Amino acid sequence: MQTIRLTTAQALIRFLNAQYIHVDGQEFPFVEGIFTIFGHGNVLGIGQALEQESGHLKVIQGKNEQGMAHAAIAYSKQMLRQKIYAVTTSVGPGAANLAAAAGTALSNNIPVLFLPGDTFATRQPDPVLQQIEQEYSAAITTNDALKPLSRYWDRITRPEQLMSSLLRAFEVMTDPAKAGPATICIAQDVEGEAYDYDVAFFARRVHYLDRKLPTMRELTGAAALIQSSRKPVIIVGGGAKYSQARDILIQLSEKHHIPLVETQAGKATVEYTFANNLGGIGITGTLAANQVARQADLVIGIGTRYTDFATSSKTAFDFENGQFLNINVSRAQAYKLDAFQMVADARTALEQLSPLLEGYVSEFGDQIQQFKAEWNQERDRLSKITFQRDNFKPEVSDQFDQQMLNEYADALQTELPQTTALIAINEVIPADSIIIGSAGSLPGDLQRIWNPTVANTYHLEYGYSCMGYEVSGALGIKLAVPDKEVYSIVGDGSFLMLHSELITAIQYNHKINIILFDNAGFGCINNLQMENGGDSYFCEFRTHDQRIMNIDYAKVAEGYGAKSYKVNTIEQLQAALKDVAQQSNSTLIEIKVLPKTMTNGYDSWWNVGVAEVSDNEKIHEVFEARQHQLKKAKQY
Repeated sequence: MQTIRLTTAQALIRFLNAQYIHVDGQEFPFVEGIFTIFGHGNVLGIGQALEQESGHLKVIQGKNEQGMAHAAIAYSKQMLRQKIYAVTTSVGPGAANLAAAAGTALSNNIPVLFLPGDTFATRQPDPVLQQIEQEYSAAITTNDALKPLSRYWDRITRPEQLMSSLLRAFEVMTDPAKAGPATICIAQDVEGEAYDYDVAFFARRVHYLDRKLPTMRELTGAAALIQSSRKPVIIVGGGAKYSQARDILIQLSEKHHIPLVETQAGKATVEYTFANNLGGIGITGTLAANQVARQADLVIGIGTRYTDFATSSKTAFDFENGQFLNINVSRAQAYKLDAFQMVADARTALEQLSPLLEGYVSEFGDQIQQFKAEWNQERDRLSKITFQRDNFKPEVSDQFDQQMLNEYADALQTELPQTTALIAINEVIPADSIIIGSAGSLPGDLQRIWNPTVANTYHLEYGYSCMGYEVSGALGIKLAVPDKEVYSIVGDGSFLMLHSELITAIQYNHKINIILFDNAGFGCINNLQMENGGDSYFCEFRTHDQRIMNIDYAKVAEGYGAKSYKVNTIEQLQAALKDVAQQSNSTLIEIKVLPKTMTNGYDSWWNVGVAEVSDNEKIHEVFEARQHQLKKAKQY
């Protein structure tokens, strides 16, 4: 056996350079690069190894561990999970900052490699700087917090352990059914410890992303269900997008007259201009999509997890008279809602199912186009809302009265509704631009009224809806598609939560565009609060003397080095967007918008915890209404 003497960290970097993935006949490196914030625990080990021999890996210096991890996650998501960035941090707080990002990757089934530093394997100098101590075990470190948030987790306390650990991590990350974050914590003394590694371990290794084929039993069973249905509907989930199932979805929908509805992860797998695409389903869905869902006697879920937002807390469908057919690479996901299971790759399954559906046509008739036309009229109304100081009905929260709206209009110096601004952006920016969102009221508006005309231009993180993903993720998307314009659609609450990677984008000249909707508060949660009987309580951004805060976000971005704009009319917004397209540097458009002017629910319900006992009669009424809805919801 031929060996080479390397430190554990040097062996890690050499291994990462040798990992390739094979997808549909194409072969390319799986690890594009590594995000890092160096500190004790990784700078002298992984840092030294990268400085000595980084290979093809692109090294990017992040500004916040959570932020750079979100950038890595967005990169992998935009690359349809076929390429990744690794992320390395110091021990202690640096590693702890990965927790929110790890949850984001796990919830969305996105492969990413986390490499946090750890304390000493020898324990000789314990407790070291930033080391936590637990009385029940000396083996516990900050990194144990990442165990439930990782698809694969390991701690390296000997150099030779690295080999088996890396092989297992890459097996998980390159398996579509298990894809998620892999965390390998390396003790800081072990990072620098040398070992005689087998040279063969560093040979080019190819991971095959083979498409799982359906069985004949699955195909004939699925075909029988569809052939016997009268009004089937297809839910396009994230798995359909990762499988690149656009063409076969269009073919089946057209030929058999089956409407398509979308989850947040599946949106823009098929562009909205396709006649049978009725848009988002569920709590943040369109009225058209929710109407066909209620009529469906067969729900065909393709690559979806059936979250509460997609199912309207399990009230979106006719569970008593309808059936479910699930196509998913994950057996656990395919089992949901008592469905007939087809455990297979989405595109391959649909292509093999197609010949078995010959002659079938649904009974929807002209209803699909009727529902879509009615929804397009509603969207047109939302695009033309104008504020009136003496007689204006907000889209949400009737309790938010005219006086409060006028107060916001004066404080923010704007009369611009959120839906009007968002649709204007949709109409102005280049059609092949990529938009990204994650949290607040904007994801609901985006799923309902953002109409992609080019496939795979819609990037929403709604598996975890992690505030702060929007700006960080924009950088990751730009790394994935450097020739496209990337727009982060973000609320002021999320921007304040985390926007540090805007600086990284400027530092490395990766242009991203931030469109910041400022309504001076956590507007989405304020809606939830008030629509469920409560008053507006600690969700608005007010000063100690109760004045509405008017923060100059444009000046913040300008201070970082971005080109910034302040707009509060549609004309100013359109002009700013046109100028943004001419810029080579990162930009930020600050839009002051009125609260309560986002879209509301359309034939949907969200099951949230409401106080059973309250001295507020409105809350009591909401609780009683919730009990009524629960009786209609499927219980498992």
